[in-house]
Amino acid sequence: MLSKSAQKVQDALKKLGYAYEVIEAPESTRTAEEAATRVGCEVGQIVKSLIFKGKKSGKAILILTSGANRVDVKGIIAHAQEKIGRADPDFVRERTGFAIGGIPPLGHLHPIETYVDEDLLSFDEVWAAAGTPKALFKMPASELEKMTGGKIVQVK
Repeated sequence: MLSKSAQKVQDALKKLGYAYEVIEAPESTRTAEEAATRVGCEVGQIVKSLIFKGKKSGKAILILTSGANRVDVKGIIAHAQEKIGRADPDFVRERTGFAIGGIPPLGHLHPIETYVDEDLLSFDEVWAAAGTPKALFKMPASELEKMTGGKIVQVK
């Protein structure tokens, strides 16, 4: 049986017609390294979900990046067309419905402007967070753009 937050992600996947299965690990998958160890994949196959906040608009911006990459904030500013800053935990939970460390690529409380790291598309399959720091699901990387309505960009 899944935790409440992980079940929300499983329900969102099902509602959108995806048959991907959310699993909960007995240990943390909060970092890309931990997640890769738990599921036995490369760190680059882990989808890191980072929430930023538009400094002018106050909008939430979700960056889905390869676990092997660091986000070049200046590059994202060019796409978002405003300065951005890291969002605090309260803002993240308010906008997504999830806590930092378990933010999934879908199923958020409010629509979120999303950018998908082009490097993720070099993998056949990736693992994304599923609502808690111990929950994930495997999916084809090629589905990320469609699933999230995100824009494919270079983030590093």
